Amino acid sequence: MFTVKYKEMKPRLFNILLVTVFAIAIGGCETDPVNILIQKPFTYDNQYYADLRAYKKSDHQIFYGWYAAYGNKEGVQASYKQSSSWGEHIAGLPDSLDFCSLWMGIPALKQNDSLTSYNPIAYNEMRQSMEIRGIKFVAPVIVAMSGKSWLTLDTAGIRKYAAYLTSMVLDNDLDGLDLDYEPGSSEFLYNKSNFDTLVVRCGQFVGPKSSNPDKYLIIDYYNYVPPQGVEPYINFLVNQAYTQGTTSTSATFLQSRYASVPWCPTKKFIVTENFGDWWATGGSPYTEANGNTLTTNGTQMYSLEGMARWNPTQGQKAGFGAFYFDRDYNNMPPYYNVKRCIQIINPVVH
Repeated sequence: MFTVKYKEMKPRLFNILLVTVFAIAIGGCETDPVNILIQKPFTYDNQYYADLRAYKKSDHQIFYGWYAAYGNKEGVQASYKQSSSWGEHIAGLPDSLDFCSLWMGIPALKQNDSLTSYNPIAYNEMRQSMEIRGIKFVAPVIVAMSGKSWLTLDTAGIRKYAAYLTSMVLDNDLDGLDLDYEPGSSEFLYNKSNFDTLVVRCGQFVGPKSSNPDKYLIIDYYNYVPPQGVEPYINFLVNQAYTQGTTSTSATFLQSRYASVPWCPTKKFIVTENFGDWWATGGSPYTEANGNTLTTNGTQMYSLEGMARWNPTQGQKAGFGAFYFDRDYNNMPPYYNVKRCIQIINPVVH
């Protein structure tokens, strides 16, 4: 495996945190609030970022995460979040993050646009992260056609829906499209032939067989398995291998998830945990295929690390990740589990 020299950016505890100081005089008089910068952001030279971008382009297992922390409150378009917490800034994402799926919407400079979320701060940080740090940003969509009055439930409707979906990527110059495939039984796309047709159509505009092969086409799913016909058109198949309704997980469980999609090359397969529930520990207690439950230092192994270390018996996987991985910022140091597990699978070369 090719590796390059780069060091993960040091944890930045509220690097741009502004503290308001109130000085109260003995006589009860108050001074005006004063904002002071208590910690400067770390800065790195051009060689660091060149090495980081080279690492992103190298053959390595990727980290794939759904991110929501920058987002505006639901339904808010006229204003935008201006947080003092680095954990709610795209610029505060770990340098070693490979793919960021924009769960809270696409940040943009445009207002009153149904496809994007007005947030100039997040937009500029996203662009800088793309260009300088090599992080790829994709648009996630829970795909569904039923109930949308502007779509007919036929081939023409599929073509129109595919144009709508891919426009999110092309009109906003994102890196790709993440199709979240979790249809209910009454959904038009529950019919796998219909979903296959949609993916093939999207695959004309984004993905490895498209006119824009530098744009990624990704499918993520939980239990309802996508049809085999989608495989040539996608870059990655991301399984929501979440610890749901149980208290632990295992390599056996992950292997069963891959076994349900034997048509997918291992180098396209990604497993992910749910940090909406498990961020505080880095996952649920995890058991490896040989029965091991401990890390190298003798502590309990948790599922994010287990997913990083696991590979299908058929070959090396594409990567691992987490839903709501931004909640790991709350650990000490920030993004402790994400950074540590990336280092386990892709150690720094000194």
